[in-house]
Amino acid sequence: MTTRCYTVAFQGVDARLVEVQCAVAPGLPAFSVVGLPDKAVSEARERVRAAFTAMSIALPSRRITVNLSPADLPKEGSHFDLPIALALLAAIGIIPAEKAEDTIALGELSLDGQLMPVVGALPAAVTAAEQARMLICPKGSGAEAAWVDAAQVFGVTTLAEAIQHFTGQRLIEPATPGEAGNAPPTKDLRDVKGQEQAKRALEIAAAGRHHLLMVGPPGSGKSMLAARLPSLLPPLTPREALETSMIHSLAGLIKDGGISRVRPFREPHHTASMAAIVGGGRRAQPGEISLAHNGVLFLDELPEFARPVLETLRQPLETGEIMVARANAHVKYPSRFMLVAAANPCKCGYLADANRACARAPGCGADYLGRISGPLLDRFDLHLDVPPVDIADLDLPPCAEGSAEVAQRVACARELQQARYANHPGIEQNADAEGQLLEDAAAPGPDSRDLLSRAAERFGLSARGYHRVLRVARTIADLACEERVQRHHFAEALSFRLPAAR
Repeated sequence: MTTRCYTVAFQGVDARLVEVQCAVAPGLPAFSVVGLPDKAVSEARERVRAAFTAMSIALPSRRITVNLSPADLPKEGSHFDLPIALALLAAIGIIPAEKAEDTIALGELSLDGQLMPVVGALPAAVTAAEQARMLICPKGSGAEAAWVDAAQVFGVTTLAEAIQHFTGQRLIEPATPGEAGNAPPTKDLRDVKGQEQAKRALEIAAAGRHHLLMVGPPGSGKSMLAARLPSLLPPLTPREALETSMIHSLAGLIKDGGISRVRPFREPHHTASMAAIVGGGRRAQPGEISLAHNGVLFLDELPEFARPVLETLRQPLETGEIMVARANAHVKYPSRFMLVAAANPCKCGYLADANRACARAPGCGADYLGRISGPLLDRFDLHLDVPPVDIADLDLPPCAEGSAEVAQRVACARELQQARYANHPGIEQNADAEGQLLEDAAAPGPDSRDLLSRAAERFGLSARGYHRVLRVARTIADLACEERVQRHHFAEALSFRLPAAR
């Protein structure tokens, strides 16, 4: 007789259903696991054997074979312990076979039968809801999985509790979702003194999801400004929160089952490897660009990043997803994020200061920023020169307008954009298509068209650059709650897009 239980194997954010088959047949005593398991899955038989011994359950003196189907799908991770144990318990008649077959299980067993939390409970719950099966998992992962309302989730502490639940001796209450984190960021834009143009650029970037590049000397406040960008962004919608949390669940970043409504803000160090940025490793884990999905990726000291690492950002910025291709895995992760970067104007950082610049100025500036390729620079919607802070500005009182006031304008502008693009899903991923849509929808007057045409001819704007300037101008108009794109909006957009031409 063959008994079955179900679990999942992770391929990116997708959890593929895996059938765990167990057969107890005559022959020499043996316990084998087949179906392309990795080392952690193969070692599950020893953990299951020890857990059974701790509960005084004797394995039959027969040949035990566990098959993980489909057999050509790689099985990785320690969450296969619990489904293997449940299928074996059904095979030896301790729990009802029909109940085990109606279950998706995941969990790691300790040698004394305790169940340890595992990653990926949220994607597993989504699969359980699609398959109309109940999900049983460690109690530490139950609060996370319970966010999927359509799935019946049970969290257990030990294997003995799972047995009692299946046999009806002691039913377990369904798991409840953890607390939703929606605490506002503590860093406020009011802390920044001076840099009014930089604050305006930050507001425009937040309102229109524009990629922003800030170039300025050390101490001008570039990192300080970027750190306050999350306080300007609206909270995640329920759908966005679920998408983001599924990625964070695979990375083990969800604590106590709580799903955050605050947009992620990732700031990797410039020594980060390509696998850390785009994803990869032995199990093709999500990288920083996927962990920043629906949020912000901040790259400080942009020219110091390795050139191949920076070039890998070009495709995700356009398509909104990344394909992590390895010899044994091809995994796709979503990666729609705002890219905010900061850089010094040259190696020493004081290119514009004749008293502090090095002897190689101005050539050192071109060499230093030349590490950033033209195609990558072209993907930044806003280019901003951040000048040094005037010492007199530091003595000024805090600004009357803080993050809360700016965030209200940003939320209003995003509502206008959401209504405008309601019939064009995913348009933000294609700058050229969106630019054409904006050009038709905004219908700028002759003066505005003439201004933009002359600017495009003078500065050599490509079609992509034309559309990006138009997109920034439309965002400025949304912030002003105006129905038409006026001449001064184009002028302000050009002042950010082409800082060197002023």
